[in-house]
Amino acid sequence: MNVLVAGGAGYIGSHAVRILLRAGHQPVVVDNLFRGHAKAVPPGVPFYRLDLFDRCGLADILRKHRIDCVMHFAALAYVGESVEEPLRYYANNTAGTIHLLEAMAEAGTPRLVFSSTCATYGQPEQVPITEDTPQQPINPYGRSKLFVEQILRDCVQADPNLGVVSLRYFNVAGCAEDGSCGEDHDPETHLIPRLLLAVLGRIDVVEIFGTDYPTPDGTCIRDYIHVDDLCEAHLMAMEACQPGQFRAYNLGIGRGYSVLEVVEAVRRVTGKEVPVKVGPRRPGDPAVLFADATKIQRELGWQPKYREIEPIVETAWRWFQNHPFGYRDCSE
Repeated sequence: MNVLVAGGAGYIGSHAVRILLRAGHQPVVVDNLFRGHAKAVPPGVPFYRLDLFDRCGLADILRKHRIDCVMHFAALAYVGESVEEPLRYYANNTAGTIHLLEAMAEAGTPRLVFSSTCATYGQPEQVPITEDTPQQPINPYGRSKLFVEQILRDCVQADPNLGVVSLRYFNVAGCAEDGSCGEDHDPETHLIPRLLLAVLGRIDVVEIFGTDYPTPDGTCIRDYIHVDDLCEAHLMAMEACQPGQFRAYNLGIGRGYSVLEVVEAVRRVTGKEVPVKVGPRRPGDPAVLFADATKIQRELGWQPKYREIEPIVETAWRWFQNHPFGYRDCSE
């Protein structure tokens, strides 16, 4: 298929581009490079520096490349930032998707795989989290994604030719196994890269937010899914996308690791002590969050390759050792 990857110069999108190439598909990348990196796009892949608000430009690209499916990763994704700047998140994540859908309708593009989030569930009363768990987001980031899911349901109901799969991510981690691309955020908020950057001396110390949670070691527990496993799920979702259907799936490994378990995994993988300090809890951090991914396993046959935290950390360490300054360390 010809696949438009919106946000294809970002962390997850750039990995998805490589998965698509490996599977014999033809990706085309659109990214405004606000937080993406042009060097993350593989040579030979068509790349357009374009914003989702350029509906006419998007429609032209969709027609020019005869796009069969859009994979939509183009979103802002910092929870704290969304609380401070909610309008930016509703404009980019929600309104931007509306412009993309209008361009798809204009060009007659029939499939969309949407990058959603477990943040749409808010603070669920029970774990593991299934797709039937009430979606009650507690921040503008989660609400901006939930609004999109509701819009997509309405669009599918209105247009029987449109098919949509929404994938609700848990904590995405790791880097490409072959070292071809990796994680490079500014600011970096994810736990594993922050710990690795601390080992490399790029960060002085990593703060652990609370050690008094009702968990075995007192720190929060989260579900970490490897980025390549996540992108393989996108490939399966694209192939399973059917006209007139809206599907939603959770993506996680179905178990959680505590913050201190991740710290210990980084210590074992790197062979170095990790500079951490204990701080107070962050408001709104649930003690335990992990996915029930049975539905996508049953319906699409998806199975994660990476089920343990150490191999995930190993792939990230390989990237950060060779690219301590991210894509600035990559040749043109």
